[in-house]
Amino acid sequence: MKLYESAEDYLERILILSNQLEVVRAIDIARDMSFSKPSVSVAMHKLEDNGYIKIKSDGAIVLTEKGLKIAQAVYERHLVLSKALMAIGVSEEQAKIDACKVEHDISAETFEAIKRHMGGK
Repeated sequence: MKLYESAEDYLERILILSNQLEVVRAIDIARDMSFSKPSVSVAMHKLEDNGYIKIKSDGAIVLTEKGLKIAQAVYERHLVLSKALMAIGVSEEQAKIDACKVEHDISAETFEAIKRHMGGK
């Protein structure tokens, strides 16, 4: 199942925040992404209903195995694409912005070719 770009962004953000914070809650995601807490809460419940995250009784948000797999793939695309864009002279700030746009739509074939070219697997 292909997720919406926003769902992929949320999963990626949860992964990044979980590496920075002891516990990730909806308010952390809202602050980090500059979204309203109600919007994030609705999105989190949809992600939970579809098995991508688990919301614990204390409000902690944890990626499920299924959600983690997607988050890691999106984050890898972001890192590789940012690096590739910077390698051809794009500023770091613009490379990150553009990588975020491209990471959701790039084909697996093209991504793997870029990754190989950049010295990845």
